Amino acid sequence: MTDFWKLFFHDLIPICICVVLPTLVIWLIGRVKQNETNRKAEIMLKALDNGAIIDSDFFKGQSGSKTIKERLLGRLTGACVTGVLGLVFILVAIIPEWPGHWDYSDSPAPMLIILGGILLAIGIALFIVYFTGKKLMAKEIVSEEKQILGEK
Repeated sequence: MTDFWKLFFHDLIPICICVVLPTLVIWLIGRVKQNETNRKAEIMLKALDNGAIIDSDFFKGQSGSKTIKERLLGRLTGACVTGVLGLVFILVAIIPEWPGHWDYSDSPAPMLIILGGILLAIGIALFIVYFTGKKLMAKEIVSEEKQILGEK
């Protein structure tokens, strides 16, 4: 009977980490957003009852309003991370003198090359999107910065 419990708890830990934990995090985030919306709705209803002037931007969230520059920098960060990971995976699979030396008949090297190629392609695509977006959105970035500096 102890073998059953050992196997049960041995399998339970990965299930809790991979299934229960992400589900709880998503549920908690949803509850926080729902409570925030409910509070704003309560304030709005009280303001309507008192006859106050209502701002139309009241329900717009501050967290979702990223500037163009912030979005482009996020893409640049993603490009760097995925590109470097792709290169590392490809190098680990290709270099034969790597510590742990792969035997290609039963090794993860082909899978590492495929995964590295995919990550490298995503990284290159994000670099292209970053540089094209930077070039195309230069005027909008300047006007957005002026608007932000004008408000402060």
